[in-house]
Amino acid sequence: MEKDIPVLYKRIEECCGCTACVAICPKEAISMVEDEEGFEYPQIDEKKCIRCYKCLKVCPFKTE
Repeated sequence: MEKDIPVLYKRIEECCGCTACVAICPKEAISMVEDEEGFEYPQIDEKKCIRCYKCLKVCPFKTE
């Protein structure tokens, strides 16, 4: 059974926009996308994601 795509955040308060997840992704599957207020949040390209979860391991919000 294939693992699920990682969930980087459920609410924007759970993301500080540090881009650590973008930097660590071995497949360049994560890009920062600007919201309506001009803040950038990570978005995963599900076709590129290999479900290694490095993005979740490096996330400062997930490691607290």
